[in-house]
Amino acid sequence: MTAAPGVAIPHEPVPGGGGPGPGSGKGVRGLLRSGTTVWTAGLCLLPLGLLAAAAWLGRHVRPTADEWCFLPKVRELGVWGMVEKFYATDNGRVGNGLLVGMYAKFPVAGHQWFAVVTGALMLAVLWALTVQLLRRAGQSVPRGVPLLVASVITVVFLFATPNTYKTFYWPAASVSHTLAPVLACAAALPLLSARGRRGRITALVVVLLAGVFMGTLSEEASVVCVVVLAGVVVLGRWIFTERALAVARCWALVGIAGIGIGMFVLMTSPGGRKRRERFGLETTSMLAPESLIASLRGYVHILETVFTTWQYVGAVAAGVLLGLLARGRAGASPVLLPCRPLLWTSFGALAFLVSGYLCTVITYPVFGARVMTAQRTWNDYLLLYVLFLVGAGAFLGRALRLRERRTGVVAKAVAAAVCAAAVLGLAVPLHHLGHDMRVRAYKWDRQDQYLRAQAAKGAKTAPYTPLSVAGTLEPFGGQGRNVWPAGCVADYYRLDKVTYSNRLP
Repeated sequence: MTAAPGVAIPHEPVPGGGGPGPGSGKGVRGLLRSGTTVWTAGLCLLPLGLLAAAAWLGRHVRPTADEWCFLPKVRELGVWGMVEKFYATDNGRVGNGLLVGMYAKFPVAGHQWFAVVTGALMLAVLWALTVQLLRRAGQSVPRGVPLLVASVITVVFLFATPNTYKTFYWPAASVSHTLAPVLACAAALPLLSARGRRGRITALVVVLLAGVFMGTLSEEASVVCVVVLAGVVVLGRWIFTERALAVARCWALVGIAGIGIGMFVLMTSPGGRKRRERFGLETTSMLAPESLIASLRGYVHILETVFTTWQYVGAVAAGVLLGLLARGRAGASPVLLPCRPLLWTSFGALAFLVSGYLCTVITYPVFGARVMTAQRTWNDYLLLYVLFLVGAGAFLGRALRLRERRTGVVAKAVAAAVCAAAVLGLAVPLHHLGHDMRVRAYKWDRQDQYLRAQAAKGAKTAPYTPLSVAGTLEPFGGQGRNVWPAGCVADYYRLDKVTYSNRLP
């Protein structure tokens, strides 16, 4: 499915490329590509600017919910102590514990820099993935187009979600449900860039280790990966050339094996068993008919929300531009079969729908009806959705490109306008969220100074006012009825107890 942007087509002349003289054709082609590079670079500034603004707002992030418990534990046990705690006590997700320990090692600063680091990482991975897919598909595009596509994918994935804070800014959720699918995409880069037998062996080792890590990082992202990799094994004969099919299938099977090993470690861990006991999962089957039906009902509600979020059309528009601007590269030997748009689009849609439903099935026993509002768990398969939209758009752009020149020019203008509108449409809710984050950061810092001062004076108890943002949990939520995680807040400030207060100190 992710290979959709790079479609294998015969080499075609550029429309309006001039007469039969080779010199004149190359000159016009060069001018066209230079002009395209300029306007695509200008269009890039919109998603890149939005991503930069979002990263800048990260300085207003402060710990909340689970992070109140992570911070004192990392302070006492260190990063590897956190990994051991996750394995033995919490949930068995040792990969998750490693990433949590890495940002919690730098208390507030780790939370503030998290958006900058992960945003840059996501953009870099998706950019490299776009470049490598085009190369493997034997396609060439003007400079700036891969960056444009990658930046639009990044901002749509991060900011079209109903809760951007929990998707992008809340590290405790992002490492499991936002960063995880992006890291899964990164595992494909060694295979796409492999040259020769040594490169293929390296790619197999990387996907095995990545699979083990993914299995201990996120159950939902692991499910999505297994569905996609199984699709490569089962449906690959309709996608890859004969010389590439065996390699792709072997790579996918090794990846599935790695995920299986990681899931085995998670499921058999003491922490995994304790988590299942805590949620009653040892006596409840997620495959029970009533659970499957309720999961389907919740998934339909999720799809209604996703399909009616208009900003996702920006991913389609970016794909259309890619399909309009891509050209077959002379002398290339693509690994994809000749283009079969309807078939490949059907494969992509099937992978998204199946993986999304399976993710809902495994999360329903924990969240119940709240699975419809636990938006952070949607992100594991929403990246696949965005990539599918880009691929479908690329097929549409290719079909338009094969028509007359005027149709292609109009299509480029419309696609660029839609892409810009979608990105700008994401800026307004991000601005409102930034305001909420600034307000909370000011109040949080004020209360932080007070609690530290109280602890320095030798106080054992101090009042605490809950400061929530974007629906995150805080001690004494629900007008003081929900105590968790008040004990962790007390540990963080080295107090014996914090009590509920509705007024800031």
